[in-house]
Amino acid sequence: MSVRALDLPERALLQRYRTMPGAYSDCYALDLPRAVALADYVHAFYCTWLFRLERLVLRLAVARPSTDAQAAELGAGTRSDFAAWTVEVRAPQQLLLCDLYGRTRSWLMTEALADGGTRCYFGSAVVPRRDPGAREPRLGGGYSALLGLHRLYSRALLAAAAARLRRTPGDLR
Repeated sequence: MSVRALDLPERALLQRYRTMPGAYSDCYALDLPRAVALADYVHAFYCTWLFRLERLVLRLAVARPSTDAQAAELGAGTRSDFAAWTVEVRAPQQLLLCDLYGRTRSWLMTEALADGGTRCYFGSAVVPRRDPGAREPRLGGGYSALLGLHRLYSRALLAAAAARLRRTPGDLR
């Protein structure tokens, strides 16, 4: 089981950003050998040791604390905000979140496979800032400089979520 970069599925909620002028988007996936509900995937993703570090940074840097219980509520659809994100769109088997500045999106989706397994997707989009003086929308130097690190981090996050999901369904702590 390895994380791989894929084209966004046509039905992906993140598609709306794939063709936005000046925007960046990506899509990573990993197949698991068992059925995984979106709620469990979202909870596992946001409760990995790696994402808990990001949650700590967000709590300290932008005063946006979050808990594992809130991650479970987000996955279950009973919460519309989590740490620095709010739900932009929710659909069966997928979730699209927008950050508090409106510049980045995070997307998670599960897809049942014919063999009874599940493909877990994770993707991101970074949208350009609206600058009326610019000829074309651009991400800006800071965002562009960090894209290589972002790609590595995205793969690591998905791998960490899969490791949590390999445990028994009731043992996601």
